[in-house]
Amino acid sequence: MGDSRRRYQRLCDCIQPGVFVLFVGINPGLRSAQTGHHFAGHSNRFWKLLHESKLVSEPLTYREDRRLPEWRLGLTNIIGRCTAGIDVLDPVEYRQGVASLKRKIRRYQPHIVALLGVTIFRMLFSPKERSKGPLDLGVTTMQLAGAQIFLLPNPSGRNAHYSYRQMLTAFQVLRDNMERSRKNTAPPTRKTPQDNSRSLSDSDLSTAVNDPRPSASFSARSQEP
Repeated sequence: MGDSRRRYQRLCDCIQPGVFVLFVGINPGLRSAQTGHHFAGHSNRFWKLLHESKLVSEPLTYREDRRLPEWRLGLTNIIGRCTAGIDVLDPVEYRQGVASLKRKIRRYQPHIVALLGVTIFRMLFSPKERSKGPLDLGVTTMQLAGAQIFLLPNPSGRNAHYSYRQMLTAFQVLRDNMERSRKNTAPPTRKTPQDNSRSLSDSDLSTAVNDPRPSASFSARSQEP
């Protein structure tokens, strides 16, 4: 019998300079490692959610994951090793993965880091309280290496804690937040006597990133383990 490890590939990050939103998963599943592409699981809804939320302008499949930078989106994992589940991952892998993630954020400087799953958020920011209380999806008050953290549900088909409609709402809120932040961080228009536009102040930018309005976050609460 041949070595089954030959079937699995280490996935490459899909990140380029200018990335605005960086999606972060925990680690690749076995099918993703077999195909060499992210979120390749038959029941995974990541690619469908991207299109239906209008974060991308055309339908994509896992085979087109390298195209994400066309929409200023990026994709990485905290841990590169593929597994059938996260229960076999070692704490050392998590620590090394978090350090690597911080280096990537500092290098590419995304405006928003979108964590794909409550498990990742709790592992990063509240490791001693992973099983305590629900979390709100959407914009959070947390930052990592200077980037704003946005919490999304895990799009895996095995995640029964959210309906598809709730997942789609979360991705749509991310799209709205991304568009608002992009407008507010664009270079100011040079004023002319006929031009009534104004440049953005630091307080404007702060409001855009930490907007408390319902469009920046929503009331669906996390029930993921």
